[in-house]
Amino acid sequence: MEKSKILYAEDDKTIAFLVQDSLESYYDISFYPDGKSALEAFNTESFDICLLDIMMPEMNGFELAQCIREKNSEIPIIFISAKALKEDRIKGLKIGADDYLVKPFSIEELILKIEVFLKRSKKTNNNPTKYKVGKYDFDPKNYTLKDSENTITLTQRESELLLYFILNKNTVLKRQDILKAIWGDDDYFMGRSLDVFISRLRKVLADEKDVFIENLHGIGFRFSEK
Repeated sequence: MEKSKILYAEDDKTIAFLVQDSLESYYDISFYPDGKSALEAFNTESFDICLLDIMMPEMNGFELAQCIREKNSEIPIIFISAKALKEDRIKGLKIGADDYLVKPFSIEELILKIEVFLKRSKKTNNNPTKYKVGKYDFDPKNYTLKDSENTITLTQRESELLLYFILNKNTVLKRQDILKAIWGDDDYFMGRSLDVFISRLRKVLADEKDVFIENLHGIGFRFSEK
């Protein structure tokens, strides 16, 4: 069976060696010591997921993620960084990352996160169902919202969240239930991540006056359409 391909950008040689040594039995992992070389590889090769450090020479992880998102809005991006401040995590998610892992971390946790995204990608790609969201046709398989004139491509996690809302339309959804369904956990940071992704979906659907993602204070959210 062909291994999934990982782009791994990290300037700490010790951490890079440990991660590579631990993952290469499971994945085809390509390591790059700076953002510039990683971007050059991304522009010429095909990958299934990106693991990005933030503090790197030539081009930092935030800049690299932005460039990756400009070319491919679907590929999962996981930041792996020593920058543990809430502001850095939120910035990473707003740029378009799907998850954020703070150093030091366990290899088991990293593998779990990688597998979650790879399995969801395969599951989504095997689901041909399309849904109507306002004027848009939502295609979870290709992470797209299409109308007669435009195509909006979502990230994998945006697509997963929108699909979860659609499948539970007009239902009061508790925050912890959404977090466990999409992130597999309901800790504080995941809660902040949920807020960022809901904000991103609201922005995408801003022109849809009949589509609502209602905030139910102290409870969660409700997705509805007129």
